[in-house]
Amino acid sequence: MPDETPVIEIRNLHKAFGALEVIKGVDIKARKGDVISLIGSSGSGKSTILRCANLLENSQQGDILFKGEAVTWKSTGHNRHPADPKQILRIRTNFCMVFQQFNLWAHMTILQNVMEAPVTVLGRDRAEAEASARHYLDKVGIGDKADVWPAQLSGGQQQRAAIARALAMEPEALLFDEPTSALDPELEQEVVKVIKDLAAEGRTMMLVTHDMKLAADVSDHVVFLHLGQIEEEGAPKDLFGAPKSERLRQFLSSTMAV
Repeated sequence: MPDETPVIEIRNLHKAFGALEVIKGVDIKARKGDVISLIGSSGSGKSTILRCANLLENSQQGDILFKGEAVTWKSTGHNRHPADPKQILRIRTNFCMVFQQFNLWAHMTILQNVMEAPVTVLGRDRAEAEASARHYLDKVGIGDKADVWPAQLSGGQQQRAAIARALAMEPEALLFDEPTSALDPELEQEVVKVIKDLAAEGRTMMLVTHDMKLAADVSDHVVFLHLGQIEEEGAPKDLFGAPKSERLRQFLSSTMAV
């Protein structure tokens, strides 16, 4: 019988910046092989949830669990922060984030960018890390760009390099924060193809996206956020085909009309 423990589970998450509460009691879980898409207007809290899940932001209340292991916290409220640095490193190593703005190191070649974390964080042998990096660069379709600098690549190629860098860590799950929104439509499709291929492989992913077609195509479950709360969630065919809430209907009519 397969292990039903979620890879990522968020329970009753609350997050505030000062007096402004941006996440108001959100529950999300992703089991192995699930692709969960978070959609909603700007300011709805999508990216903040992802950053809290990866412990890039500290939440004030709620539980974050990875394969059943709860993050341990010190203090409460705005002073709350993870208690165990080793646990943070283990979690971040297993849940790799792909950002909107690529975040490649400009002074390293693409190959060096992809190799760096496996060597320095995981302690992998350099030859083994290089073979793995070349494999993942081939996988995302830019194996021929291994020895060039990030500035020499298009935005779509840089984002694919960032995905290869995340894959080289052999993570349990991938977290994508608006991976295509900084790209021209033509270049966006290169990245969409890679994400679709990863979904087809059965990788566990949480995806914040403005691309409703991508969310509909790759997701097992879609979460629509409004003002820091889950307004509606369910299978893509239900959310996109028969939305129940008026807010979701308005959101889809504005985003899918373009």
